[in-house]
Amino acid sequence: MAISRRAQRMERQHKRAGRTAGINLVSLMDIFTILVFFLLVNSSDGEVLPTHKSVELPESLSEEIPRETLVIIITASDIMIHGKVIASIDAILADDDTATSLFRNSLQSSDVAVNTDGTEVRREATIMGHKEIPYRVIKKIMVRCTEAGFARISLAVLQKSVEET
Repeated sequence: MAISRRAQRMERQHKRAGRTAGINLVSLMDIFTILVFFLLVNSSDGEVLPTHKSVELPESLSEEIPRETLVIIITASDIMIHGKVIASIDAILADDDTATSLFRNSLQSSDVAVNTDGTEVRREATIMGHKEIPYRVIKKIMVRCTEAGFARISLAVLQKSVEET
């Protein structure tokens, strides 16, 4: 006996419906790769300060995230701004006029931000000093920063977990 057209059509439909659809793995891997790169790029939760190999920062329990500011790096022998040596520590300690004026001029010539209404924004500086640097050196640099018009001066430290104390 011959099968009707309707029965043939229904049989074909059941055969097609019985097959499972495959997953396109190439597209899925592309999506996961993009997701991994996105998460790696955006995983940083704080501002990354430029570091120098000879500067070992002290540790602190501070939880405040650093802001983007002018970074002054104090190594064992030199003071740097934007990676350029400005003065030596010995010259700053000896109150050498040329080193002090060079340091002050470098601070004053650093970027000055201006509001839309024309007023000057409060300038901020972050001092990254090696943990063995004497406090009197950091104090003199902080005085020079204040003289140059920096309203807020921060000290960079490594965050130490509470369990380490």
